[in-house]
Amino acid sequence: MNSLFHRLHLEGRHLNKLKTADVHQLSAHSLQSHKESCAEDELIQTYIQKLLMMDYRARYIKTKETNEKDHTQQSANDSSEIEGDIFKEMNFSNEATSQSDLIHPMDVQMGVFHCADGFLKQLMVTKLSQCQYALPLLVPDPFTQQIEFPLWTFRQINKSWKMTNTNNETISQTQPIYKAETPMVSFFRFGSVSSSKSQLMNSLINEKHNTFFHRNCPGSSRTRVLIDGVVEIAWFCPSGTVDDKFTDCVAFCNLHGDAGDHEKQLQILTEMASVNVVLLPQLDRNDRNAAKIQNLYKNRKPLICLFTEDVSAATETRKGKYKIGLKGRNQSDVSEELRKTINDCLSESSSTFRLENVSKLSDIRVDEENDDDCRRGREAAKQMMSLLGKKDQTEIKELFLPHQGKLWQQWSQKNKELHRLRGDEIEMEISRKQTEMDQIRQQQHESDISEFIKLFIKEMNSDASNKMIFLKWLRILLDEHTSAELRDLHNKYDEAWSNILKLKEKEDKSDLKAQKQSEFERITEELQDANFGLEHIMREIGQIYESCSSVKENKKDLQIDFSSLPSLAAEMMISGFPLELMDGDAAHVPMIWISAVLDQIIQKLGDQRVFVLSVLGIQSTGKSTMLNAMFGLQFAVSAGRCTRGAFMQLIRISDEMKTQMNFDYILVVDTEGLHALELAGRSIRDHDNELATFVVGLGNVTLINIFGENPSELQDILQIVVQAFLRMKKVNLFPSCVFVHQNVSDVTAGEKNMDGRRRLQETLDEMTKLAAKEEVCDAESFSDVIRFDVQKDVKYFAQLWEGNPPMAPPNPNYCENIQELKKTIMSHASKSVKMTMAHMKDRIQDLWEALLNERFVFSFRNSLEIAAYKKLETEYRKWTWSLRSAILEIKNKLHNRIENEAIHEIENTDLQRELKKTSENVKKSMSDFFEKDTDANILIHWKASFEIRIKDLQENIVRETKRKLNDVLKQRDLQKKIDSQRKHHENTLYEKSKVLALKLKERTNDEETLKKEFDSFWKQWMNEITRDAHPIKDIDIMRDVREILSDIYESVPVDHWRKSRNIFTMPSYSDYVQLKKSNDEAQIKSLVTDVDQQTDTMIKSFNISKMGYNISYIQQITGYIKARVTDHEEGRVKYVFKNEFFMDLVLSICNRANKMFTDQHRLFREANDPFLYLKRKREEYCSIFQKYCHGTTSAAIFGEIICQKLKEPMEQSVYKKTARDLSDEMMKNCESLNGNRSDLEKRILKNLAKQEDFDKYIDYIHNHRDHFKCFIRDEVSQYINDHFRVSVLPKIKENIKLLQQKILKAAHESTEHVQENRGNAGLWLSSFTQQLSDYLIFTEKDISGVKLDDVDDFNLIEDVMKNKIPGVISEINNHFNDFLWKLDYKDRPDELLIDHFCQCCWVQCPFCGATCTNTVENHDGDHSVPFHRIDGLNGFYQDGTQNFCTEFCSSVVKSSKFFKSSGQWFPFKEYRSAEGIYAKWSITPDLSDLPYWKWFVWTFQKDLEKHYNTSFQGSGKIPKYWKKFTKNDAIKSLDENHTFQELLGPQCSFILLIVTVKPVVLYWLNGSPAGRTTTSPPTKRQHDVS
Repeated sequence: MNSLFHRLHLEGRHLNKLKTADVHQLSAHSLQSHKESCAEDELIQTYIQKLLMMDYRARYIKTKETNEKDHTQQSANDSSEIEGDIFKEMNFSNEATSQSDLIHPMDVQMGVFHCADGFLKQLMVTKLSQCQYALPLLVPDPFTQQIEFPLWTFRQINKSWKMTNTNNETISQTQPIYKAETPMVSFFRFGSVSSSKSQLMNSLINEKHNTFFHRNCPGSSRTRVLIDGVVEIAWFCPSGTVDDKFTDCVAFCNLHGDAGDHEKQLQILTEMASVNVVLLPQLDRNDRNAAKIQNLYKNRKPLICLFTEDVSAATETRKGKYKIGLKGRNQSDVSEELRKTINDCLSESSSTFRLENVSKLSDIRVDEENDDDCRRGREAAKQMMSLLGKKDQTEIKELFLPHQGKLWQQWSQKNKELHRLRGDEIEMEISRKQTEMDQIRQQQHESDISEFIKLFIKEMNSDASNKMIFLKWLRILLDEHTSAELRDLHNKYDEAWSNILKLKEKEDKSDLKAQKQSEFERITEELQDANFGLEHIMREIGQIYESCSSVKENKKDLQIDFSSLPSLAAEMMISGFPLELMDGDAAHVPMIWISAVLDQIIQKLGDQRVFVLSVLGIQSTGKSTMLNAMFGLQFAVSAGRCTRGAFMQLIRISDEMKTQMNFDYILVVDTEGLHALELAGRSIRDHDNELATFVVGLGNVTLINIFGENPSELQDILQIVVQAFLRMKKVNLFPSCVFVHQNVSDVTAGEKNMDGRRRLQETLDEMTKLAAKEEVCDAESFSDVIRFDVQKDVKYFAQLWEGNPPMAPPNPNYCENIQELKKTIMSHASKSVKMTMAHMKDRIQDLWEALLNERFVFSFRNSLEIAAYKKLETEYRKWTWSLRSAILEIKNKLHNRIENEAIHEIENTDLQRELKKTSENVKKSMSDFFEKDTDANILIHWKASFEIRIKDLQENIVRETKRKLNDVLKQRDLQKKIDSQRKHHENTLYEKSKVLALKLKERTNDEETLKKEFDSFWKQWMNEITRDAHPIKDIDIMRDVREILSDIYESVPVDHWRKSRNIFTMPSYSDYVQLKKSNDEAQIKSLVTDVDQQTDTMIKSFNISKMGYNISYIQQITGYIKARVTDHEEGRVKYVFKNEFFMDLVLSICNRANKMFTDQHRLFREANDPFLYLKRKREEYCSIFQKYCHGTTSAAIFGEIICQKLKEPMEQSVYKKTARDLSDEMMKNCESLNGNRSDLEKRILKNLAKQEDFDKYIDYIHNHRDHFKCFIRDEVSQYINDHFRVSVLPKIKENIKLLQQKILKAAHESTEHVQENRGNAGLWLSSFTQQLSDYLIFTEKDISGVKLDDVDDFNLIEDVMKNKIPGVISEINNHFNDFLWKLDYKDRPDELLIDHFCQCCWVQCPFCGATCTNTVENHDGDHSVPFHRIDGLNGFYQDGTQNFCTEFCSSVVKSSKFFKSSGQWFPFKEYRSAEGIYAKWSITPDLSDLPYWKWFVWTFQKDLEKHYNTSFQGSGKIPKYWKKFTKNDAIKSLDENHTFQELLGPQCSFILLIVTVKPVVLYWLNGSPAGRTTTSPPTKRQHDVS
């Protein structure tokens, strides 16, 4: 025995049992086809694999070695001679050559049985029963010989049969086999017999199938280890025809081995049998079993003795005692005699056998009683079932599962109505529906939890290890409880449907037909009500969770926190139980519940990769059977019911397959059938389309199951399927499909199959054309929709049964077809797009939300691509910042060189060469991201376009940097005069102070005299300088603007300057326009926005901090604005502007730029006003004067002068470098700046909500871009304040330290250079400045006035600098806090980040004014925003009133309303038809709560009415539902996953999911001063109302 377990690789497994998880996984072995043989070490795997597929040939697998030996055994004296000696070469042998080496097939089966745990044993026996094999009834333990009755393994087996009663009526029976009461015939033998008992039994049950394994079966051997002493049982189930061998269901028991050796089994069988059949060679009183035989003969029970050595026919020796001879007789004759004899005996016998009763016998072990977990699970399940009592089965769900009945179905219906609004007052209707849905949820929440469900939750929430056994027991007992009632209802259902069909055939139009139809619908409802399984219990748990989640509090009678309920379902699903995905009764997906369960699965397993396989087909075509056979599953459907809705089940992938397939689990989705009769009262077509679209969209591969060859059914299902795939293509999903044509009579007929494929292709193409018309798209053939190979992706399946049920086993060809299909699926899987669990959850949500809306393509949101694109946006920010940051460094270095006059021209090649390394790093980073990211297969769609964008960006920043540096070159020449004058003053002062010091050298001890002399000298020189040079005055920008405008418009009223308005905050431009008949607010807003952006760029280019302010700048700005306004008026517009428009536009732009002009001019004045500049230098000159007086050498003073001259360049260099470093750091660490554009918007909105400042909101709404910039400035300022000690200060100090090292190194190397070349101070200075030209602005000209004749001690210069530079650094350190204000505007970190973040899309929604949030400027595809807001904030009002419009774009696009553009009315549903900006926006229907903007409107309604001069009255009344949203709700909603549409190009159209709600810029619709909406276009002209 140990040898057998060793050969089967089952050593130790009788203690460490095999589990279902070990076999319920997809492995490389499970994909192999083992038709006849396999290696010995694969016997167990192959047996289990075939058994799970219901392939009855699992018992006939041979080992490859044996198979080869059996095929032929050549003699050792192989000779090529033609002649041979038959008497010599074919000699006889009494020894078996190879048979003794075989492992008996039944030893394989029983080996697995003994080493399997309870779940796997049950699965095995269930599959054996499906294969029409005998099942182990009494099993001796191979190690202890104790007999076990495995009652647990029979619990899932149901048997069906038909009988004919005395009235010649056929009666159908379906019963759990452990409860069925049937006659039982037991077979056993004494001694060794020549005939096979098992083979004889097979002839009684099914002549064409080996129900019991016998000696003549393939693979049988003489040696068997585990089968002797085993009692197997099988049932004959009649079909109700004249061919039935027995008229009732009969059990047959077979004791393997010599009955004399197994007394206990013999005793049990003879006691429980209705008829005993014993096989004997002959009668012998001296035989060791003679006494046992005699006792059987004396027993009152019928006994049939079969003698292998007797030739007589059937003979009744006394009443109930028969003998039949077998020797030399025809097997068929013997079988027929035996059958008749058994029937005669059964007709006289009233005893019956019930499987459960075996457990009452003594001295045997019952698996259920011996297993503590099994026993506890059974008791818990029975306790639950006791609560059901004898209540009417059609009322059980209503009584015990109140949360899922009418309330849930009402909520589902309301939710569908919410998504398919029909009224005119959209927001009010939405509010009403949401209120009603909330009330239903409240009612659900107030419903009591039944004791039944409480017990279930308690058991599932316990720490006991028997949860799964408890669930199995509960399912078994529920099926047992409901089976009888369901069977009766099914009979009534079938009868009612048959009556309706008969009336349809007669074309009966009488009341009888309506009556029968009504009766049919009533039975259908009763059938649905009576249907009660584990899926309904889990549905109730789901609804309890959803109601608590919606109300946001626990139920009073719920023992645990509701948040732990999804974990229970997750455990079940991980353990192999299916989960209901779509409620078949409500035809609804409980998204809150499903999402929570999937979240728990992710938490328990990790975010595993899944491949989704779904199946679609007409009702009752074997979809579930196919999946069960393919993966060894047992999809949970209630007793006697087809699948309703959709169920999903996880299948684990073996470790070696994970690396090959790149996914961890298969998620199998089984669905209800199309054309379900129960849906006759509903729209079958709509339901089928929804279901098909849902499962096709969810599956990576969808199996399209076709049954039979009915052309009309085929055409119906194909049109539905094609339309579903067409929809997937339009929303950028590309699933695959495989057609499975079941029940084909001859699957081997090649020509027939080729013709079938051709006809299928033609039908698919035809259906594609029809579906394309319905979906309004171009497609001529099915291959235009998806990649489909008619040769590989169409499978023909043999009939499921090999013969006629109920006794027919599954067809082995069907099993082979299943295996081929599995390989095809895995081939698709290896090439398909993989999803993580989280992605799959989002996909379910996206599909369902789109299906709730009637227009699927218009409404679909692809969250997988959303998440991928969001990552891409974030990475794109990093790549662009890398390039911008690098070019800033390059620009700074080259700028220093220009100022130092080290270079005199800039070429593109110079910049590209400097940028090359960064560019290559960015390219590598992009390549790695697109190739190695987990979403690489999705990201590939955008790879080419983003590579082009990065290339364009690089060219643009190189071109722009070149332009700016060339401007610096030009300005350098213009600035020379300013600089030379300043340097002349400086150097003259140095020389004059030096001369004075030499004169006073003798009085160095009199410090007071020296001070007076220097003060007198300084005062004299300051008077001279200020007399010759005029001080630089402060500027008044707005005064200059008014003067220029007055010159243009001489008749401007004096009070206009006082009354001028900020054009950026105007709610309407109507006051600026003449000829108002056709003004276009959107066009004017676009003009204002564009002029603002262009002038902003112009102002930044003026470089005022270096060149100073000039009124010509204002003239340039006004000239540009005037030209743009004139061009606009001369364009395709039918209005002209009043003068006030131009003036207010100029005033608004200049007023906004005023601060920047003033700050920049202040920097210029401080640097170039001689009086101010030299005043700051007084102490430096005084110090040098004193040193000269005290006889300090020229070299030492020269070194000190250099240190003093380096202070400002060092300061600027360090501050600029720190600003760039800070920008880098904030891009990484600042929460609001380290994401994409949408993340930044979210922070802005949170900030606004916390402040609750209406004026700031209006500024955000009307001046979005400026508010955006201000927010970045505030964030930068806050970050610097918060991190000054820990980040800013260390950076400045680090940069100073690095610069100090560079300066001292330059001094040292310059000293060495002069000494080597015997040069002078001029050479030293030249070398020193050249080495520092990249790092700071410092040239020889900076000290050109200082005489260097007597400077010759260069080592001293170096020493002085070493001593003095730390002092200079100390002075810089004292002004760290002000470093931002000492930087030019363009060099400040906030401006660097503003410039970076503003390189994005700023196009606004034509309805609500929301700004597109795409990170990419001039992006491909449509514009979009995260959640539009109410159109009233953009000036919409209700037609003919001044009532504020409270509708959102995203809801009104579903309505039947119209809007007006360019004098023409358009339906909102077809807003793109208005062309222009409308055609470039994608506005997706969205009925989510949008708490942020609803809270805003409710909170600030009075302010809004005053600001917009409208009212929230009548049709513009704010829905009361909005009142429920608090500020916390609004802020919280920004962090939740919200969806918005993002179309990224013609090949990548889809809708994005992000986490922000964003306000928008306000402007008016063209056609009226304030946009208008109406239910229908006017029948006659309606005038616009101001």
